[in-house]
Amino acid sequence: MIKILLVEDDLQLQEIIEDYFTAKSAGEIEMVCAANGADGLESAQEKDYDLVLLDVMLPEVDGFTICRELRRHSDVPIMFLTARQAEGDRLHGYGLGCDDYMIKPFSLAELYAKANSLVRRAKGMVRDDLMSVGGISLDPYRGTVSVDGRVVELAPKEYALLKLLMENAGKIVTRETLLARIWGYDFSGNDRVVDNHIKKLRQTLGKGAEQIKTVVKSGYRLEERK
Repeated sequence: MIKILLVEDDLQLQEIIEDYFTAKSAGEIEMVCAANGADGLESAQEKDYDLVLLDVMLPEVDGFTICRELRRHSDVPIMFLTARQAEGDRLHGYGLGCDDYMIKPFSLAELYAKANSLVRRAKGMVRDDLMSVGGISLDPYRGTVSVDGRVVELAPKEYALLKLLMENAGKIVTRETLLARIWGYDFSGNDRVVDNHIKKLRQTLGKGAEQIKTVVKSGYRLEERK
């Protein structure tokens, strides 16, 4: 029996997905549904699921927050189901540790196929993708960051910035790239917003801040500790 949690405030869509999965699997999939983020997060934390399907825009607690909270202690596969299709939103979701991201409206057959693929992969896979550069470590599946073994709490934008810098450790990441990847190509502000969030990131990282180097008139580079 496969157990899936569906957190979706559109009750009609919730019923359609539940009926489709139940019928398609001939009863082998059990769907548990929640209509708001608070109930969904509580259920996900209290019970074991093989997959969590998450809307982003939810009453009480949004889907991004649920994903971040679950990744603190769980490797359960997470797929976002949302009408938010901006690249920045998708990258933010992946940065928080989601496994897939489907844009509404979507094909139920494709959703079912992707869900089954995620469940099969998770059941036969051990995740060991801890990222470490110098004294900074980031676990992309739990959404946690530590400096010299001390866990630090990062806001979503600072977490996404750090993850992108770690993925490109030793390389210059321009402000334009950071803006496009994290805020989205349709962002109407200027690149000063990047500098402000880097400042906040450095403050939170403490001793790890020295690893983030400013490259004048270009961007930032994450280096190993010297």
